[in-house]
Amino acid sequence: MSETSVGAFPSGRRTRQPFMRQESLSLDSSCFSSPPMNVLQELPSYRSTARRRTNILNRDKQNGTLLKPTDSYSSQLEGGINENLNSQSIRKYALNISEKRRLRDIQETQMKYLSEWDQWKQYSSKSWKRFLEKAHEVTTHLELWRDDIRSIEGKFGTGIQSYFSFLRFLVLLNLVIFLIIFMLVLLPILLTKYKITNSSFVLIPSKDMDIQCTVYPISSSGLIYFYSYIIDLLSGTGFLEDTSLFYGHYTIDGVKFQNFTYDLPLAYLLSTIAYLALSLLWIVKRSVEGFKINLIRSEEHFQSYCNKIFAGWDFCITNRSMADLKHSSLRYELRADLEEERIRQKIAERTSEETLRIYSLRLFLNCIVLAVLAACFYAIYRATIFSQEHMKKEIDKMVFGENLLILYLPSIVITLANFVTPMIFAKIIHYEDYSPGFEIRLTILRCVFMRLATICVLVFTLGSKITTCDNYTCELCGYNQQLYPCWETQVGQEMYKLMIFDLIIILAVTLFVDFPRKLLVTHCSSWKLIQCWGQQEFAIPDNVLGIVYGQTICWIGSFFSPLLPAIATMKFIIIFYVKEMSLLHTCRPSPRQFRASNSNFFFLLVLLIGLCLAIIPLTISMAHIPSSKACGPFTNFNTTWEVVPQTVATFPSSLQSLIHGITSEAFAVPFFMIICLIMFYFIALAGAHKQVVDQLREQLALESRDKRYLIQKLTEAQRDMKNRLD
Repeated sequence: MSETSVGAFPSGRRTRQPFMRQESLSLDSSCFSSPPMNVLQELPSYRSTARRRTNILNRDKQNGTLLKPTDSYSSQLEGGINENLNSQSIRKYALNISEKRRLRDIQETQMKYLSEWDQWKQYSSKSWKRFLEKAHEVTTHLELWRDDIRSIEGKFGTGIQSYFSFLRFLVLLNLVIFLIIFMLVLLPILLTKYKITNSSFVLIPSKDMDIQCTVYPISSSGLIYFYSYIIDLLSGTGFLEDTSLFYGHYTIDGVKFQNFTYDLPLAYLLSTIAYLALSLLWIVKRSVEGFKINLIRSEEHFQSYCNKIFAGWDFCITNRSMADLKHSSLRYELRADLEEERIRQKIAERTSEETLRIYSLRLFLNCIVLAVLAACFYAIYRATIFSQEHMKKEIDKMVFGENLLILYLPSIVITLANFVTPMIFAKIIHYEDYSPGFEIRLTILRCVFMRLATICVLVFTLGSKITTCDNYTCELCGYNQQLYPCWETQVGQEMYKLMIFDLIIILAVTLFVDFPRKLLVTHCSSWKLIQCWGQQEFAIPDNVLGIVYGQTICWIGSFFSPLLPAIATMKFIIIFYVKEMSLLHTCRPSPRQFRASNSNFFFLLVLLIGLCLAIIPLTISMAHIPSSKACGPFTNFNTTWEVVPQTVATFPSSLQSLIHGITSEAFAVPFFMIICLIMFYFIALAGAHKQVVDQLREQLALESRDKRYLIQKLTEAQRDMKNRLD
């Protein structure tokens, strides 16, 4: 440095202040006195905003709605608040306290000039909103397992917490389904049976029906041996067959009260339609919320990296081991993203010969997957046929284990298929050369199809056995009356066995596999075999598929076994505590963690697939398979659905014409067109929202460019100042 610059730094304060003042003045005068507007006008965001503002001003001039530049923001803000005075509170606006107080004063001033009726409406709406807020706070404290789920969230993060919240949702859903069936079907029967009300059962004798079709022998030989009680409890036969648990118990045509007759067949069908519609609406409502979050989270790869690094931490975690697990999870996600980038680059550089080879390999491996699925379905079909043919054998001619094995043979084969096929799919997917994220999604999709399709295979196999006859025709009753005098009850027994066996498997795996494995890993960790085996992982997708499998069984079986939702409710409550104990004491969380929003949407999407698959066999059984003539509320109808047109026939002629018009093609075609127009409108609205999101992202990018530009200008100014001083 020169002497001038050296002499400018003497030890002392008096000579230092003038220099600093001079430096600041020189910086201000040289850099920001004359060209500040030029610097601002050179910003990328300023240029973009100026172009948009010019377009808006030209449009406002044409429309005559031009505001003053200084008052535009405040006028728009106050105008918006005045418009939303009745719908939103001030606390929802992103403003500081002083601004909110000013707006509150404006509201109170405006209230004085309103009429008494308007003032009463304002005060009543505010009071109602406060009441709803207080009620919401009270209901949050009454949530089922609130403390347990919050504890799990604090120790293991939001991914595992979402699984237990999903399990709580299924408990509430099944409880509501049971209440619907209880109110529409069970309650009138119980009121009449125990003479609580002045009512009586209505029994209409069957007309033009052969006596052989009305015979329903209920075997009582199962009560001879003591272990028969256990068999009946596990299979739904014997003393449970003629209880309220199954369809055959409701052989009643109606309940006659003092002023009206309650149509039990119609109520039975409406209860089924009601719980299916309620499940669909509830799942769709929750799915839409998760889909909105996923739509907002749709991001580019660079933004994904930034979000994982700067905003990927879960601040609900308080446990040290879970913090380490979260670190490893973030590292795994980053490695997976890098692996996906590597695979994208590899795909871009792939030659035509390599592309043909990999697609041929994938085609061959998918043929293997289809062959595995076909083998599993055929095994379930053969097991169901064998079980149904040997189920009528007398119990005293076989031992306890043989009888139980035959009764549970379809359930055992389905469980083995659900256990073996995921491992086969996991091995096959490694040779298909997909990205890690797509590998997980495709494996889960295959497992979902496998688990849910097995139930449909079982139901359709039973349907084929019911509607086919070997040595004689089924024209007498319309179904195989010799093997299935009350086929709805026997289908309900199969669903009941699947439900009970699934619970037994979950309890057995937790008690006899996970717990001993934990003891071996804890006390015999020096053994190499135990080290390779390791501790059981709490895999969220596998557990979710298990409970969705149980819920699909409940949806299908509730028509044939009306008390099955109550059993499912108790089952899911037991599973909650078993899984919580397993998570806390015997298992470790999986290193592949899920975000709560992604998990909730994925869970509900799988559940929605299960509901759609459950509706298919129910619709076929109610509309095409003839109803049993020996049991149930539909003994006087050819099919279950026939009760609807017969009920409509009793309506007045004007109402009949209205219903026939609504169900005709003349109404269906315009209705479908209106639905399509509404769908196109929401698609256009979604496109507009996407454009807004793109503009906001562009604005964020421009702000980053502004910062970089300002830093560059500041660096140049400092360099010029240093050169002048030198």
